[in-house]
Amino acid sequence: MAAEEVQTPCLVLDLDALERNIRRMGALCRSMGVRHRAHGKMHKSSDVARLQIELGGACGICCQKVSEAEAFARAGIRDILISNEVRDPAKIDRLARLPRLGARTLCCVDDIDNVADLSAAAHRHGTEIECLVEIDCGSGRCGVAGTDDAVAIARAIDAAPGLRFAGIQAYHGGLQHVRRFEERRAAAAHVTAIAAEVVSALKEAGLECDIVGGAGTGSVLFEGASGIYNEMQCGSYAFMDADYGQVMDAEGRRLDAGTWENALFILTSVMSHAKPDRAVCDAGHKVQSLDSGLPAVFGRDDVRYVLATDEHGEIEDPDGVLRINEKLRLVPGHCDPTCNIHDWYVGLRDGRVEALWPVTARGKVY
Repeated sequence: MAAEEVQTPCLVLDLDALERNIRRMGALCRSMGVRHRAHGKMHKSSDVARLQIELGGACGICCQKVSEAEAFARAGIRDILISNEVRDPAKIDRLARLPRLGARTLCCVDDIDNVADLSAAAHRHGTEIECLVEIDCGSGRCGVAGTDDAVAIARAIDAAPGLRFAGIQAYHGGLQHVRRFEERRAAAAHVTAIAAEVVSALKEAGLECDIVGGAGTGSVLFEGASGIYNEMQCGSYAFMDADYGQVMDAEGRRLDAGTWENALFILTSVMSHAKPDRAVCDAGHKVQSLDSGLPAVFGRDDVRYVLATDEHGEIEDPDGVLRINEKLRLVPGHCDPTCNIHDWYVGLRDGRVEALWPVTARGKVY
């Protein structure tokens, strides 16, 4: 099928740009001497995950929920970290069964009471769960705040049947979107100092960290070069979005204009132009998340997406240049929740549809 024939609205991938992003991240991580564990919560696609492993050399993936991990494991992904706590008994039981699908299984812990429940489930199913102690490095969300608590939890994991202490999780989500490079660098130095203090305390306690994980698309250069972190958990780099387009690199360029490329788009069609200066397209609330703002019209500075309602997107068109059924590519404000709305990715190359990939873990939020 020609790209012009694709029905809208839908998610499309520029496969060339996607592959360049993946290869670039792999090369960057290798140059810094660290591993890349790609964050699957962003795309929720086993096909994209396989590309990240095969083309980019990713050691495995992260995800946030047990159901996501199950979907990836059933699709053949063999190294999966749930970079989140698992506390509900039914979810812990499902987590303990994941290794039976052939996947190395890891999760995060920030409460010593969680250790006994994880151990009992792993023992019950004859499996092993690897655990990272999650550190609160400034987000004020999950994670322990002190080295004493981190060491106590790590010791409990190390002593628990069916569990293996694997290291620490030290990720700061808000850091990724600090706009200015130097401000981001300074914030990352604080995060790294916290991680270094915990790693040192664990080493003094006789506990070595196989994984010191964290970092994202906005901060990978800092954690990757720190000498403390050894596993990067970047996700958005593969697709990019309009919010990351406001984050600057060291040269003052937008991240989506320098280091990474936009590879994900909402393909939409103009469906009405009843007002001479405003067009209406078929991409509204139901095809995108607006938590990080409105989408950008890719490659155009003469028109601007200005308002979303359930089924419609309003586009400011002061010169009346848009035509009925004309297709536009929108860069979503936030790629992760936008991808979770859709069933399929339409992969385009050289003006034609090359691939149709399911959003494997769509709706897997439990």
